[in-house]
Amino acid sequence: MTPLRQRMSEDMQVRNLSLNTQLSYLQQVSLFARHFGMSPDLLGREDVRTYQVYLVNEKKLAPGSIHIAISALRFFFNVTLERDWAPEEVLPFPKKPQKLPIILSPEEVQHFLGCVLDLKHHAILATCYAAGLRISEAVQLKPTDIDSQRMVIRVEQGKGQKDRYVMLSPKLLEILRDYWRMQRPRAWLYPGDRAGQPITRGAVGQACAKAHELSGLSKPATPHSLRHAFAVHLLETGADVRTIQLLLGHRSLATTAHYLRIATNKVCATSSPFELLPRPAPTLPPAKPEYF
Repeated sequence: MTPLRQRMSEDMQVRNLSLNTQLSYLQQVSLFARHFGMSPDLLGREDVRTYQVYLVNEKKLAPGSIHIAISALRFFFNVTLERDWAPEEVLPFPKKPQKLPIILSPEEVQHFLGCVLDLKHHAILATCYAAGLRISEAVQLKPTDIDSQRMVIRVEQGKGQKDRYVMLSPKLLEILRDYWRMQRPRAWLYPGDRAGQPITRGAVGQACAKAHELSGLSKPATPHSLRHAFAVHLLETGADVRTIQLLLGHRSLATTAHYLRIATNKVCATSSPFELLPRPAPTLPPAKPEYF
């Protein structure tokens, strides 16, 4: 490891950035340096601009991927190198298109979960929906995180390194108890194939894809779409946005408020003005005159 890479790594460690963020930032700065074939501390503003154009026009990266690269370079130049650049001028973020997730109905969720044939995979995907967990949070659950006395699930060090509690559905508790009797997990609630390690996100994703194919659903069904469905279904049953924000572990209320644009009780609360119009009788085209 070069002294410059070591310094950036230490800068991220003292700020307690997550391990995934640290690895991602180091990778992005490494790609930046490799593109020019020189140490990144020798590169300047014009090089940064050239690299941004390269990511957009030649690599054709999605705005989300470019955001990660820009965040890494902002940290490197402003924190590690202490350049007095205005980040928004030298390293602007590209505008992200605003897309809404496609939401499974409660009936579609039930049908999808019914197609997950493996007991462990069914339990973890049911947990993602019943508690609104991220897949990264669900795979890290321990048996001690399930509190059947208080009917809550403890999410330890979720995204943003924050603990939180979510509700424990009685139906989910039944599923977990059946799973417990069959599997008897110890260190991790959902152990993986490797001893002492939890199940991987990739393994859950593969099980999800298999169940989706079996279900025949036209809508996408992933672990994260189950989390989206959790939020929207809560909104449609009358839960307030602030409560849902706490359950999802969102830092900003604005993030949770996006679900207001999807919930049917919000979008369809007002009737279309078309309903006020009288139903017109169909007008037939005039008959062609017959001359003979």
